[in-house]
Amino acid sequence: MSLIVDVTRGPVVESRHEVDAVVVDTAGVRHCWGDAQRSVLARSSLKPIQAVPLIESGAAGAFGLTETQLAFACASHNGEPGHVDAAESWLRQLGLSGDDLECGTEANTPDARHNNCSGKHCGFLTICRHLGLDHAGYIRPAHPLQHDHITPAVEELCGISTADQTPAIDGCGIPVWDIPLSGLASGWLALTEREAGRRLLAAMAAHPWYVAGTGRVCTRVMEAGAGRVTVKTGAEGVFAGVAPARGVGWAIKARDGGRRASEAALLWLVDELGLDIGIELDPLTNHAGTEVGELRVRAG
Repeated sequence: MSLIVDVTRGPVVESRHEVDAVVVDTAGVRHCWGDAQRSVLARSSLKPIQAVPLIESGAAGAFGLTETQLAFACASHNGEPGHVDAAESWLRQLGLSGDDLECGTEANTPDARHNNCSGKHCGFLTICRHLGLDHAGYIRPAHPLQHDHITPAVEELCGISTADQTPAIDGCGIPVWDIPLSGLASGWLALTEREAGRRLLAAMAAHPWYVAGTGRVCTRVMEAGAGRVTVKTGAEGVFAGVAPARGVGWAIKARDGGRRASEAALLWLVDELGLDIGIELDPLTNHAGTEVGELRVRAG
């Protein structure tokens, strides 16, 4: 039984999304809607896990990274001026420039500093600088950064092996691996069990604007959660999160890749878990701002 997100226009259900969702604790799967073992490409929801080596390698300490920078390392940001300034400042700290970012330039933006993944890539470059690695080609699967640090962290925290996988390529160019939905949820929960993970989650919760940006669901949920809930979206309808004090982590995947479905499912799930953050689904409006429908989530 998956989650169903109905999209209404007036009294009519105009569209319908199916969503798989799983909640885990240290004993295993606690709740499941749909297929807990379905394979997903976690995309940007994996960023806090990919940032663990930034701390555990000693790079964050060596460069005196702030809490804001740790949050930014986990970001899929809007490219607002404050985000671009954060990337520029961090690169200067490393003695590098935007030309050293290999995340690419997104449409209608001047350079890679504006890329929504520039914070993660600043973190990658920091590890390279600290370990004395040639950062050229740091996005490639065989580069020592990915092969010896980032990929092993994903394997360890999510409980998977990539030995028999050929990686896909994420939007920002780095390898992305096939992970069971329950493994992604477990990876988020595992962040609460090690110091580096707890530092990253705390930084995200304290500085949610740097993780996403103005008006974004990630920002709104973490602001309202006030440290009780940490979440991160990923492309193609993925969302993951954790409630550290409750000892639960979760992962969500909209089968059709719809972001509105994953966001609706996240808010439903947080409420279902009794976390009471006080955020409701926004109504659907037309171009004149008139309310014309809504999103409804149900188990079905």
